[in-house]
Formats: sequence, C-alpha cells, structure tokens
Amino acid sequence: MGLTSNATLWTTAAAALLLFTGTVWQWPRLAGRGWRAVTGRVGLLLATQVALFAAVGLAANQAFGFYASWADLFGQENDQGVVVDHAEDGRPTGPLRVVDTHRLSGGGQTSTSGQIQQVTVAGRTTGINSPAFVYLPPEYFDPQQRTRTFPAAVVLTGYPGTAKALVDKLEYPRTARELAKAGRMEPTILVMLRPTVAPPRDTECVDIPGGPQTESFFAKDLPEAVTAHYRVNKKPGSRWGVIGNSTGGYCALKLAMHHPDVFAAGAGLSPYFTAPSDPTTGDLFHGDKTRRAEADLRWFIKHRPAPDTSLLVTSSKVGESDYKPTMKFIDMVKATKKTRISSIILESGGHNFNTWRREIPATLEWVSGRLSSP
Repeated sequence: MGLTSNATLWTTAAAALLLFTGTVWQWPRLAGRGWRAVTGRVGLLLATQVALFAAVGLAANQAFGFYASWADLFGQENDQGVVVDHAEDGRPTGPLRVVDTHRLSGGGQTSTSGQIQQVTVAGRTTGINSPAFVYLPPEYFDPQQRTRTFPAAVVLTGYPGTAKALVDKLEYPRTARELAKAGRMEPTILVMLRPTVAPPRDTECVDIPGGPQTESFFAKDLPEAVTAHYRVNKKPGSRWGVIGNSTGGYCALKLAMHHPDVFAAGAGLSPYFTAPSDPTTGDLFHGDKTRRAEADLRWFIKHRPAPDTSLLVTSSKVGESDYKPTMKFIDMVKATKKTRISSIILESGGHNFNTWRREIPATLEWVSGRLSSP
C-alpha cells in the first residue's frame, strides 16, 4: 500500500483503535508485578502509541503533502533517470518526456477542462533530472487556437513537499482554469514541481560549488525544456512568472531577483529571505562568502543593482512568524524605486495549506497581469 493511499491510513487507524481497545480489555489481566505482566503492559502501550502516531503522521502527510512515497520518506528515491524522445514528425523535441496525462477533475474534454501532464525534465546544462506536472489550459487544445502561444509560470512547493500537492491540495490548475474562465487572468501554462531536485537534500535553489546547480536548473534548463516542448510565448520581451510557498516562496523571490531577464514576476507565499544552514541543507556555499551573501535577499536588494522585476510577498499579522521580516523586506524593495513590490497581508493565517489556498487566486491574477500576453 502506498504512503499516501487511503487504505494505508485507514488500516493504521484501525490498528491503533484495536490496540487501544485491547489494552483496556487486557489491562486487568496484566496488573501483576511479574516480568510477564510488566512486559505485556509496556508492549501494549508502546504498540498503541506507535500505531496512533503513525496514523496521525499519515493523516498529516495526506493533508500537507510532505512525502509522496515510502522511498521518498526514507530518502531512497531512484527515479532520477530520464529518456529523451526524438520525434520523427517534425514536432519540437527537447529534454522533456511526458509520462502520463490526466484531465482536470470536474471537467469534460481537454478543450473545456484542460490537461495535466506528468513529465520528467532533464537539465541540458546542469545534468539535473526532475519530475514535474504541467497544466495546459483548455484553450491549448482548441482547434481554432492551434497556433496560439501561452505565458508560463513555474510553481514550487515547500521542503520537502510533493509536486502532486500543488495539483490536489493547493489546486493551482483548477484555480487557474476558473480565473481564466472568469476573465481574471490569461490562460497560462503552469509547470509545477518541488525545489528538492536532489532528494533528500534541501538545496534551497542554490548553485552549490561541486554539487547540484539548482538555481541554474530553474533559471535556464527548465524554461528551455518547456519552451521546446510546448507552445510557450516566445515573443521578444516575454518572460516567465514563478510562484512558491515557504521554501518555494524563497526560491521564487530569489529566481526573479537574480534572473529578471527570465522571470518578470516572482511571488513568495510565506517566504523567508535567506538560505538556512542545517542538516537538511548541508554546506551550500563551501566558504564562498559572495554566494552566501547573494542568497540573502535583503543583502542582495541593498548591495546589488535593483532588478527590473515585480515581486509579491504574503504573510499574516497573526499566526505567521515571518510577518515583521516581510514588512521590512517590503520597505527595502520600495526604497530601490525600480523593483516593484506588492503584498497580500492577512489579518490571521498560518504556515499551512489553508492559508495559501486563500492567497493563491489573487496571486495567480497578479502574476498573470505581469506576463506578456501572446
């Protein structure tokens, strides 16, 4: 049974309930002082608590999408290889392979609901391979719009996160479809993945000396691969958007600030502003003080030329630990007079999916308004 399957969750919950019932039922028989009675009590209590914590953990993982599989949980992923198909019918080819396709839930044909493609992306210059989900809006399949090109945006999870949570939990495709149908945003291609491209390591979208060149993958390889495979807007001056939550929010802001020639807009939902250093990241900079400084977005906006891009940050007055740093960052960006800054500040919220779902519609509309129309 899969880590995220309902069968696994309900089986574990049932086991916890049975163990609890068994503990209550058997407790009088195990009330003695002998080693067997003591061992029995300890065993039942330990088994019940393990089953209970496992059930709670599985439920939390389903709600927040931390890990996608058992291999993901234990750091044993082995799906890093990718096959590059070379088409013979003249269609554009590139380092991107479609693994599976799905219609958007709640819709009909692709011409009315859009399509979600599960893909693998192979970085041409970085050698990084990463799975992703690509949302193609209904207009992409309209025969009358077969020559139309579309704006595109990268959407990133937090760490560890799963790309599928962007589809199922945060509902980016459904929200984008509804906003476009209401005329509040342009039909847009969404490329959804997690910033963890070298699992289980948290690379924080950094080009690590002698390690994964994560920033270059997102700023160069990913747009190149997607543009070669899909009808993405290529007109002069057209740039991408990038959105993310938590770690993904930090990455989104950094990518837009470091690469304004690629990203016209970067939106950070509950972001932080500098790369952490902890057991999940390891040594990201190998003593390179310049790289470390430039990974601090507040240092960057103060000491480097202000990038010609638009930024959006979100936070909550109550419930978010990043509220004061976010307000300080807004003031620093405003002082540049060149980089544009917007914000969504809720009265109350938290570092969770429920808060981000409240912010996503306005975020998508904001990003769409800053991308070149086809």
